[in-house]
Amino acid sequence: MSCVFNNPLSIPVLGFCAYSGTGKTTLLKQLIPELNRRGLRLAVIKHAHHNFDVDIPGKDSYEMRKAGAKQMLVASHVRWALMTEEALDSDPSLPHLLKQIEADKVDIVLVEGFKKLALPKIELHRASHGKPFIHTHDDNIVAIACCDETQTPRELTRLDLNNVGQIADFVVQYQQNWQAPEVTLPIDLASAETPHNGQQGLSVAEGIKHILSQVSPINDHEMVDLDLLDNRVLASDCISPVNVPQYTNSAMDGYGFAYSDVARAAPLQVVAEVLAGHGYDNVVQPGQAVSIMTGAPVPQGVDTIQPRELCEIQDNQVKLLDAASIKIGQHVRLAGEDIALNAVALSKGTRLAAAELGLLASLGCFQANVVKAPTVAVFSTGDEVSQPGEPLKPNCIYDSNRYTIKAMARKLGCNIIDLGIIEDSETALTAALLKASEQADMIISSGGVSVGNADYIKTVLAKIGEINFWRINMRPGRPLAVGEINNSLFFGLPGNPVAVMVSFLQFVQPALRKLAGEQTWQPQYIPAIADEFLRSKTGRTEFLRGIYHIAGDGQVHVSSTGAQGSGMLSSMVTGNCLIVIGEKDDHIAQGQRVFIQPFAAVL
Repeated sequence: MSCVFNNPLSIPVLGFCAYSGTGKTTLLKQLIPELNRRGLRLAVIKHAHHNFDVDIPGKDSYEMRKAGAKQMLVASHVRWALMTEEALDSDPSLPHLLKQIEADKVDIVLVEGFKKLALPKIELHRASHGKPFIHTHDDNIVAIACCDETQTPRELTRLDLNNVGQIADFVVQYQQNWQAPEVTLPIDLASAETPHNGQQGLSVAEGIKHILSQVSPINDHEMVDLDLLDNRVLASDCISPVNVPQYTNSAMDGYGFAYSDVARAAPLQVVAEVLAGHGYDNVVQPGQAVSIMTGAPVPQGVDTIQPRELCEIQDNQVKLLDAASIKIGQHVRLAGEDIALNAVALSKGTRLAAAELGLLASLGCFQANVVKAPTVAVFSTGDEVSQPGEPLKPNCIYDSNRYTIKAMARKLGCNIIDLGIIEDSETALTAALLKASEQADMIISSGGVSVGNADYIKTVLAKIGEINFWRINMRPGRPLAVGEINNSLFFGLPGNPVAVMVSFLQFVQPALRKLAGEQTWQPQYIPAIADEFLRSKTGRTEFLRGIYHIAGDGQVHVSSTGAQGSGMLSSMVTGNCLIVIGEKDDHIAQGQRVFIQPFAAVL
């Protein structure tokens, strides 16, 4: 057994495993007080192989639990206990159980049992019992605590089963040397290799890396008015023509004065009121103050502001309350402290949205130099596809893919050329693709890239373009065609509706963003806690439609939308993210960490 242990905690977990009768519980009853004496705070999880009760019949907690309470929490001034009723078909998930531990209150978790699970463990062994070793089929054994008669391999640390102090030394050293494993993203572009032509069975990362190596950003740019800049990409740095703030001003309604006057411990003479949009031209002298509003310019002689509610005003004299807590410069916003004159306010390659447009407006910029928006031509293929709004022909389906592709491309600021549905013939496909290549920066089709006899697109593309047809190790969305026709990029996406959207998000989106001039964009993967068991298959990347939310524990939790068929568009409607399970995992246990990819920015 060589699985990777997915520890959801920021502290180490160490198991103790052995066959029944070896003395695990006896050892732990001696080891726990010894570790406590050495300063370690412990949590212990014990695996029971039978039904058990932890409270007493007749007690309120027992009776309420048996009456049907799924969770029963009993608390007093010395301890609290949470009992949960959860009937499972198999053993409980250790990652889920670990999530119940308050990791900020302990230094290490000791686990008794769960000997079949992939977690670091100390094996306990007695030669007199005649039982086989566990370490011979479990690569997670880090030490063997045994008797003198036991023969152990050299590569494993040997501990004396009867020497509690020696075992405690090992546990303390293990806790001190433990480091949380580096976070491994499910799609690692940095370590992926660029595939060669004709290579099949590519990883998602290899596919993305190859695609991006073929994309050159658009060189054409234009000046566009502020109101039309939403979702456009800057073609050059935006240099600030002013300081932000443009002048030193007050961050608070209050009274402004020189900090040196605080030591006077005497009321200050209020000499003026300074409003936003107005100023005070005189210098505020020692012993004087001004009433000042938020955003108003700070007069000369003032370097500190006390909020109005911490001041007492009488006969045009202001007394500073809580003077001991006043700090020099408090509530004063210095000119240029946000953005200085001639500094880069927004960098080349930035995609402009509401916040960026507000920033440009605050600088007085009414135009910006942006990359020409990519033009994308979209079409669907197949005699089985009907146009929405027209009668549905027998044995046909309505075309949905074209509309989802157009909507996603528009979300990325693209201009769209809709080529409609093209019949399954070489002549029609050739004419459509050649025409599109003269007008568009990118051409996207859906369907026609599998191995069907009527998929003419491969034949046509081989004649008029340079195209790679790939099988990507992912689900949904295995077939993918990528290449060039004249000077246009071409993407042939799968035919199933969900596969189209997933493939667009993974492959077309990064290509379009680079084409449009975005320089630093990376796909966003957010760690979340799986609220259910999620099945996958090693050797491929799984994209499950999911629903994430912030739970009561303050962390992101996610569950699937249910059935995951690649033709089920409703799963994309109800979902708000993709749950991304990497090639190395065959499942994600309930309570285990998983990565999600929110898709609100494009869908």
